Amino acid sequence: MKRVITASLLAMAVVVGGVGTASAAQPSGTDQKAPAGTQQGCRTYSSVKECGKLNLNAKQRACEAKYVKLGMTQSRAEVECHAFN
Repeated sequence: MKRVITASLLAMAVVVGGVGTASAAQPSGTDQKAPAGTQQGCRTYSSVKECGKLNLNAKQRACEAKYVKLGMTQSRAEVECHAFN
């Protein structure tokens, strides 16, 4: 039940508000040159930080595809579906 509510709220946010504010839509640190010795490819959405390539299961990949089709960026959809599904 919690997943249904979370997915519904996420879908409503995408449809009503687009992808969100410019600051929330930007992954943190992916477009900037990282200092030596730090992890690269990190991004933060909905207070969830993920780094590197995410291994999504079939359900998470379906979630990602659905939200990308609704207009969410691929990177954000990947992180949010990994975190909440």
